Amino acid sequence: MNLRDSARAAADTIAERLAAPQDVRGLHHRQGWWPQSLAHGAVGVALLHIERARTDQGSWQRAHDWLACAAAEPAVGGPDSHLYYGAPALAFALHAAADRPGRYARALDTLDRYVTTAIRNRLADGHARMDRGETPALAEFDAIRGLSGMGGLLLHRDVHTDLLREIVAYLVRLTEPVKHDGELLPGWWSHLAPSGTSSPEYPEGHANNGVAHGIGGPLAVLSLAARRGVTVDGHLDAITRILAWLDHWRQDGPAGPWWPYWITRAQLRSGTTGPGPSRPSWCYGTAGVARAQQLATLALNDPVRQHTAEAALLRAMTDPAQLGATADVSLCHGFAGLAHTTQLVAADAITPGLIECLPQLLAPITDATPGMLADSLIDSPGGGDIGLLEGAAGTALALNAFHTGTPSASGWDTCFLTN
Repeated sequence: MNLRDSARAAADTIAERLAAPQDVRGLHHRQGWWPQSLAHGAVGVALLHIERARTDQGSWQRAHDWLACAAAEPAVGGPDSHLYYGAPALAFALHAAADRPGRYARALDTLDRYVTTAIRNRLADGHARMDRGETPALAEFDAIRGLSGMGGLLLHRDVHTDLLREIVAYLVRLTEPVKHDGELLPGWWSHLAPSGTSSPEYPEGHANNGVAHGIGGPLAVLSLAARRGVTVDGHLDAITRILAWLDHWRQDGPAGPWWPYWITRAQLRSGTTGPGPSRPSWCYGTAGVARAQQLATLALNDPVRQHTAEAALLRAMTDPAQLGATADVSLCHGFAGLAHTTQLVAADAITPGLIECLPQLLAPITDATPGMLADSLIDSPGGGDIGLLEGAAGTALALNAFHTGTPSASGWDTCFLTN
């Protein structure tokens, strides 16, 4: 069996094991049972079946069953909602399932009211915080819980362009440097630890570089919006400021360029970072940061910088030490995420060699039998994870994308701000 057939067999087996909500509801879930969670719950599984239905590999009935499970309770809105949970997550999945005009239109209109209200409230809070000269919490702007993620939702929905432009304007302002205790800091410097909480280990906060919780997310949204023609004053300058920051903190070593996950105040003052590189994941590592930079170079039409970003990913994806630091198969920080991100970068690349990395990246997933893989993800002794971010649905989506050669027929991966 060749690699594409192995990928299809594994994706098919996972999809069969996740055929219906009642098949897995009684299992022990490491993250609990959260139907409205895109990250860990029914919304993420619905995306798997939506993508498979759109590529003629599965039934629409399965997608509808999982969507019905996700929407069985009233949609969670307000401050507890974000791209990966509640009304925004439901809107994301329903839009992916709307394969013809008017499908789910009434439900989407209702959910959009929750989403637009939440976005406007967060924009007001964010601008008020900046007016006070305070530093942000990561959840204000990041891809998972913050306004970057909401920007990704509006890009996916392709509606409310004026509101998307307001998010872009907020992100532009976020990149403007601020002075704190006499020191000049990037506008996204957070007073919190990378965990999003206060910690004595980070008494003066940090600047986060990752796509999931750091400036990589805003860079991706600014770049995707610019390519879509949704621009504001200072837009390209903001992209350039972020790139300059990443240039400053890029580390070059035997394994090629890499970026530290975050910068502390002590590191900012000394200009040095710890040893590395670390795991090259989507959420924090070279894979996500390289894709965000590639998107920026496409927006800026900068082929020299584009080659630099692509070459960094190529070196990381062929470095045994970095791949050896990758310990699972998830989209968030595992081999599925490395493979899918590499597939996306390769599709836009001017640098050869990336597509040839895919067999090595997929081998840790496809070397197991499909049944063993499904067992380890869905029904493991420590608790399974059926969802998109760290679980079975996300792994199957990456396998499906490789098998079909189509990264995303439904736009499922736009929630990662990679496409």
